[in-house]
Amino acid sequence: MIDTILFVLLVSGVSVLGSLYVRKYQKPDALVGIYVGSVLMSNILAYKIASYDLGAFTLFAPASVIIFSVTYLLTDIVNERFGREATLQMIWVAFLTQLVAVVFILIAIALPSAPFWTDQEAFSRILSSAPRVIAASLFTFIIMETLDAYVFHWFKQKTQGRHLWLRNVASTIPAMTLDTILFVFLAFYGVFPILQLIIGVIVIKWLVGVIDIPFMYLNRWIMNKT
Repeated sequence: MIDTILFVLLVSGVSVLGSLYVRKYQKPDALVGIYVGSVLMSNILAYKIASYDLGAFTLFAPASVIIFSVTYLLTDIVNERFGREATLQMIWVAFLTQLVAVVFILIAIALPSAPFWTDQEAFSRILSSAPRVIAASLFTFIIMETLDAYVFHWFKQKTQGRHLWLRNVASTIPAMTLDTILFVFLAFYGVFPILQLIIGVIVIKWLVGVIDIPFMYLNRWIMNKT
């Protein structure tokens, strides 16, 4: 269990680098870069199903689940500092990047391998799953990430900028849950046990969502510090 929590803390801590950039340059560029990279790597790493020890029980979920879960933290950070429109722009950049990634992956698989390179079969077997995973991600990603951005912004207006933890949780948890059900079904139906993966992914995403609450406050403090 300690290892899982440490992984969450490590991945979530990367967001601090983006906030330090914001404080220095007053631009979200670094946060956008971390966000786009995290989304893209999540789709490539998702085919490995990892085991997550939570002490009392063990869950099974894609190796990318922690990385992708933190993308909700990143959207909330950008939303908090730069507003809904900047957040939506960031989401669309990630969306387009995933489309480009599918093309590049298919080209890499199709290229003839050198006669002395003997890993074509393993390379194709792993990366050939990426287009399906990315397609599933594209379908759910643009809907759920946009939902998260709108709900976060709505709560911010309703609470007049107060109760950061509330809008962080209220926007992230529902989006995470719906995203998981749709994504796992579309990406892994007929390949892996769906129900087991859905349960594993949801629990881990909720765990990440709770752990990320202090990081949300930390990032806001860093960005607003003069």
